[in-house]
Amino acid sequence: MKRIIFVLAAVIFQHTLFAQQSTFTLASKDLGGQFNKEYIFNSFGCTGTNKSPQLSWSNAPADTKSFAVTIYDPAAPTGSGWWHWVIFDIPANIAELKQGAGSTDTTLAPLGSIQGITDFGTAGYGGPCPPVGDAPHPYIITVYALKTAKLGLDKKASPALVGYMLSANVIAKASIIAYYKR
Repeated sequence: MKRIIFVLAAVIFQHTLFAQQSTFTLASKDLGGQFNKEYIFNSFGCTGTNKSPQLSWSNAPADTKSFAVTIYDPAAPTGSGWWHWVIFDIPANIAELKQGAGSTDTTLAPLGSIQGITDFGTAGYGGPCPPVGDAPHPYIITVYALKTAKLGLDKKASPALVGYMLSANVIAKASIIAYYKR
């Protein structure tokens, strides 16, 4: 009886360890729990350098055909939140966005990817810039593993339309949250 319990415990431990190792995960070498000036917007009264953070992901589902990444602030005082970055059609063989990839003036974004417009009205990354005196805003950074290689949208698609297409094609997603207050 003790042997059966031991074997069963070992199988459960191995299954749990495998499940933990194969979890779709998002990480950043640049972000801890809060954004710093390097990643803050440089307008609307904010004075950051507006550089997008490095992001990497691992353990994507085997049937992933592309990825998308979004940064969203649900606490923005708009009634509908604020989209800070929408990049999609990232090829399935890519597992990282380099620091600065959100700039449309560089070639750091993966070839074939599309940087959609944000709620700032421009394409590419737009860093945090909450109203002065607000409580810290949460910025939800999400990577989506998608079942399609292309969403069929262009860079002028609204963040809401991109979000709709992401929801229709998502296999898995992973998120991290960073905060900012000024």
